[in-house]
Amino acid sequence: MYTISSRQKLPIGIDKAWEFFSDPKNLNSITPDSMNFQTLSGDERKMFAGQIIRYKISPFSGISMEWVTEISHIQDKVFFVDEQRFGPYKFWHHKHFFKEIDGGVEIEDLVHYKLPFGFIGRLVHPILVIPKLNEIFSFRKQKLNELFGEFKP
Repeated sequence: MYTISSRQKLPIGIDKAWEFFSDPKNLNSITPDSMNFQTLSGDERKMFAGQIIRYKISPFSGISMEWVTEISHIQDKVFFVDEQRFGPYKFWHHKHFFKEIDGGVEIEDLVHYKLPFGFIGRLVHPILVIPKLNEIFSFRKQKLNELFGEFKP
């Protein structure tokens, strides 16, 4: 099992942050273009517990796959959890936390994941998976700063 985490402060209120992140349609705007990310279904409504969302992604050039997640837990303006039901990982559990701070909001992501393919999965993890996840979270931070401005304490 592997873990990756990320924190970002934005100069917006909790209401605005929640409004943005609880709308599944906004995921496309904070995902790198290189992923060819496309929502197939499940983004018609604001987020709710039990919501199933289907995506098409291309994590690596020439490889396209479907990813199905479920919003398994949600507490309004505090956190939500998305869990993979079908997709590229053997296990994917992604917690999103929101906390009001002076001058804005702090967003924290905590992802626990496991790769398929045993030894081969462990072999490609540092070469392909970690760089791809770092690219995704880095792009997201940059894009959120463009959309909402940089946090200045």
